[in-house]
Amino acid sequence: MIADFRKRFYVVLVLTVPIMLLSTMVQQFIGVHWQFPGSVYVLFAFSSIVYFYGGWPFLSGLVDEVKAKNPGMMFLIGFAITVAYAYSVAVVFGLQGMDFFGNWQHLF
Repeated sequence: MIADFRKRFYVVLVLTVPIMLLSTMVQQFIGVHWQFPGSVYVLFAFSSIVYFYGGWPFLSGLVDEVKAKNPGMMFLIGFAITVAYAYSVAVVFGLQGMDFFGNWQHLF
């Protein structure tokens, strides 16, 4: 189990680098502009991998705790990442708002 978490951590860590570099807020902080047509979809793709692969232990724990009618920490984390991810996906595909992938250009 610990080896699985470690592997997931390193895969997610590697994928976080391009997510952060494509983030408008980070780009403004370091003074660059690397946005390109479709960059929000690249962020969406990488973030989806992070959500499903990195979040899988929490998502499966959420389901197990709901089935047992005994919500705990896995439910809390799984629910939180699901709400943030679902909201961000809705923003990418048309909902007015600010996604959590890091594409916050309308703030500045």
